[in-house]
Amino acid sequence: MTKALEESLTQIAADHSPAVLANSLSAEDMVLTDAIARLALPIGIFVLDTGRLHADTLELVDAIRDRYGVAIQVYEPRAAAVQNYVHVYGRDAFYQSLDLRRNCCEIRKVEPLKRALAGKRAWITGQRREQSIGRSQLAEREFDLAHGLVKFSPLAAWSEAQVWDYVRAHDVPYNRLYDQGYRSIGCAPCTRPVLPGEEVRAGRWWWEEAEHKECGLHTKVTA
Repeated sequence: MTKALEESLTQIAADHSPAVLANSLSAEDMVLTDAIARLALPIGIFVLDTGRLHADTLELVDAIRDRYGVAIQVYEPRAAAVQNYVHVYGRDAFYQSLDLRRNCCEIRKVEPLKRALAGKRAWITGQRREQSIGRSQLAEREFDLAHGLVKFSPLAAWSEAQVWDYVRAHDVPYNRLYDQGYRSIGCAPCTRPVLPGEEVRAGRWWWEEAEHKECGLHTKVTA
């Protein structure tokens, strides 16, 4: 799996420059960061700092810089948009309805992503088919109509076990929240540890129905 990953990333760098990795600081994205850095590939790496991430999550930004010596671009939401949301609805209004939660994600994640992808030809994600029912048909390569560029998910076919095998084999830095029962980590108020028998993303927006558990970063737009 590692060889195939390295070949895939090398091909992306060669054929789709400028390409970027959207690093959510998940174990999957740390695997991709490690591979990109080890191969010294000309693929940019960015992080979306929503302003509501766990401190353990944010610590990985410095860990990446220290370990790999690579530049990490950090994109934050527009301060005015955040302030308006808080003023009108309340800081934690996302618990009240799906629309308010999606509005919060739009401000804190989706709009910054658009800025991060501006001028790029391809973006790379750490999504895997095994993560949820909604991702079961995830393609390793597709054209992202929403952003007008090619989107790659090189770990689409990987299992959770394979991700952690890579992390251990290469001593990849990872979020210590995983050691506390988390299996998918987003904003602090929207993430909890996963209970025995639950799916990987059950701890994300746990108060919502499973089919709604996406933040808008990976919304498909059909022609």
